[in-house]
Amino acid sequence: MPTVTIHPTGEVIHLETGETVLSGLYRAGYSYTVGCRRGGCAICKVDCLAGEFAYDHPIADTVLSEDERTDGTCLSCRAVPTTDVTIELRGEDVRLVNPFLRQINEKARLRAQALAASPAGAVPKE
Repeated sequence: MPTVTIHPTGEVIHLETGETVLSGLYRAGYSYTVGCRRGGCAICKVDCLAGEFAYDHPIADTVLSEDERTDGTCLSCRAVPTTDVTIELRGEDVRLVNPFLRQINEKARLRAQALAASPAGAVPKE
């Protein structure tokens, strides 16, 4: 289960396997400026400061240039982390819009910690 750490706040969001950065942040109750959510407008670009990601759909060169692809620019609506990642938003801060969903993310964090601390293959009970 990869995580997204938001710089500079340090907020950590736990993603489901195969989940995009944008989807995970919204599922955890956070919001920031986005557009089409389909990889066509580039409004959701963020900077990936650490970690790796792949795209679950092709991205047009008009949306994400070759330079951006190599400098850590991340199209958050399509980027699926393959490792834990640290991102920084451009020109704004992420906003907590649903505190209830943040509690669900906290439970996911606790499950991930328990799983990491348990013997290999053991699944903690809830």
